[in-house]
Formats: sequence, C-alpha cells, structure tokens
Amino acid sequence: MKIKKKMNGTVLEVAVTGRLDTLTSPELEADLQKSLNDADSLLLDFANVDYISSAGLRMLLNINRIMEDKGGMKIINANEIVREVFDVTGFASVISIE
Repeated sequence: MKIKKKMNGTVLEVAVTGRLDTLTSPELEADLQKSLNDADSLLLDFANVDYISSAGLRMLLNINRIMEDKGGMKIINANEIVREVFDVTGFASVISIE
C-alpha cells in the first residue's frame, strides 16, 4: 500500500494505492492519526484502492469517529468493487462517499 498526503488549507487530502486489509489498515490508521491534528476535514481518494476488507472498514469507522468532531471525512473515486462493499455493509449511509 502507498499513502500520499497533502494539506490543502485545513483539508488533509490522502490518496491511497493498493489494498486496505488486515496488514495495511493499521499502517494507514496510524499514519492518519499523526496527521489529523492540523486538519479540519479529511478527503480520502480511493481511485487506486482495489480491495477493502473488514479490517479496512473498521479503520474507516475509527477515523470517521475522530473526524465527526471536526469538519468530517469524505471518500472519493472509489471503484465499483469498493463501492459495492460500502453499499452491502451499510457504510454508504454512515460515511460520505462520492
């Protein structure tokens, strides 16, 4: 997995490449938590995420809880496979996905 971060004003923009699973989710969560102090909102670009497991979903819930007290979190550019996981699990109604 690759993580590319950029602050755009008070928005932390994060592009993720690869799989979000049991092995990679803790790495992304730790990386995000270090960077969220300076951010009012979080934008996750999933254009290059090809798989997400329950561990990835759990990590997203944890980060979403943190961001609820700030400006929120949004996921953009998720492919059909990842979007289907969000829809089937109900995440599409909990997390902002475009």
